[in-house]
Amino acid sequence: MILHKLIARFRAHGDDAVFYQLQAADALRWLEQHGVKFGQQIHALDLGCGHGVFGAELAKRGCRVTFADEQSSVIPEIGEAPFRTFNIDEDDFQALGQYDLVVCSNVLEHLRKPERFIGSVHQILTSGGKLYLSWTNWLSPWGGHEFSPFHYLGARRGHLLYDRVTGRKRKHHPFQNLFPTYIGTTLKMVARNKKLQVLRVAPRYYTECAFLMSIPGLREFLAWNCALLIGRRPN
Repeated sequence: MILHKLIARFRAHGDDAVFYQLQAADALRWLEQHGVKFGQQIHALDLGCGHGVFGAELAKRGCRVTFADEQSSVIPEIGEAPFRTFNIDEDDFQALGQYDLVVCSNVLEHLRKPERFIGSVHQILTSGGKLYLSWTNWLSPWGGHEFSPFHYLGARRGHLLYDRVTGRKRKHHPFQNLFPTYIGTTLKMVARNKKLQVLRVAPRYYTECAFLMSIPGLREFLAWNCALLIGRRPN
């Protein structure tokens, strides 16, 4: 369980590079535990990479990593790594090529068209390739991001009450750059793509409690962040 470490780090330093390094290292531990291989033979894509911290951790494990996002804001130490300018909601996935491992961390809730992404993502996976998909589901304690827990008052009202009560500026605006997402709905999207199969599902920050994800409804509230390991079915 890593949730308590993340909360402590966030309170002390905000969401700095170390905060995301903790997330990435723990996610890679979970992936390795479930048979995902790392090393020079693995061509990986950090999709929606942000500062590229997750991909940088993959590179430390020997993977050949490409980074992709709408614009480059990667940390200096990976500034020379391959980077592709890519809009997940709009651009053609085939233009990215194919990868043995794709990681898409804390991105899904910011997509206008998550169904388009999940319906197309097999195109960038090699036969038998793996996708690590994690995101903050809307009904989790952090579903509204910085205006949590006001998001429980609804996606159209909660943030406005937050503004009135706190007077703080927000980075996230519902239906602009933050969209309600649900575990059950996302699993159904994956199931509709016959090229994909869910291999593992767990609450990202306490993967030891994976059994919670078998309880529809309740899992939406108990999973702080949902992690899926998805495989492309062999050709």
